[in-house]
Amino acid sequence: MSHSVQAKAQYNFNKLQKRLRRHTGQAIADFNMIEEGDRIMVCLSGGKDSYTLLDILQNLQRSAPVNFELFAVNLDQKQPGFPEHILPEYLNELGIEYKIVEEDTYAIVKDKIPEGKTTCSLCSRLRRGILYRTAKEMGATKIALGHHRDDMIETMFLNMFYGGKLKGMPAKLMSDDGQHMVIRPLAYCKEVDIAEYAQHKQFPIIPCNLCGSQENLQRQNIKAMLQQWHKQHPGRIESIFTAMQNVVPSHLADTNLFAFSDLQTGEVIDGGDMALDKPEFNESPATEAEAEGVVKIQAIELI
Repeated sequence: MSHSVQAKAQYNFNKLQKRLRRHTGQAIADFNMIEEGDRIMVCLSGGKDSYTLLDILQNLQRSAPVNFELFAVNLDQKQPGFPEHILPEYLNELGIEYKIVEEDTYAIVKDKIPEGKTTCSLCSRLRRGILYRTAKEMGATKIALGHHRDDMIETMFLNMFYGGKLKGMPAKLMSDDGQHMVIRPLAYCKEVDIAEYAQHKQFPIIPCNLCGSQENLQRQNIKAMLQQWHKQHPGRIESIFTAMQNVVPSHLADTNLFAFSDLQTGEVIDGGDMALDKPEFNESPATEAEAEGVVKIQAIELI
């Protein structure tokens, strides 16, 4: 590789890393995800998203205006063929505190789920319970997961199409028992950026198909739909995510969320009285940059 090609590749990587840092820092600031003295448990699956999460958080930790601890946890679910050596070797090289939790959830899932049926739902519930228990044992104040912007959008459509709810995947979540705070610092990061970053960093990726389960076809269908929309209408995915940050309860149909029955003539309701606020409404922003610019938010600068 020539010097000029190397220089250009390094320049592009620096831009990519800065973008991921900026988006992560912005999400952390917007949702107050990390506070002084936090001890954050980073859930490391061996996939591109969780590797990137740990890497970016370590990067931000060195220059953040608050002091916080990081430690990694991996759940070894005893799937046949799981390469047990990869994560310990990687984490030892990083020099970070970590814990490998061994639980044979694979046997439980195989016992409960009929052959050929997708196992992801039960597997995730079992995993969540084990991670909550581990967080308590390790004294974690926050649990960090590697879900990104595209995961959040896909989850919203899954809930709309299959669950009948306008509900997504929150960037910050309190567990049902009120004991655990879950954060998703990559909430503003695009999957394509994460994939490129992981490839450049050459993370030792562990595939998520070791259990032999069928892919979650519903999520794959949603992902394919969104990718097709992106090809036909660049900027639409950014517009969808912007919409998730600009909810107008008075213009939906949830009587628990807005008191339609108490609405009286003469009241002024914020939200406008048109289905589309602007007559010059366009199908999609002209560029992705314009789409992101719609919701430009000032954040604590962690770079």
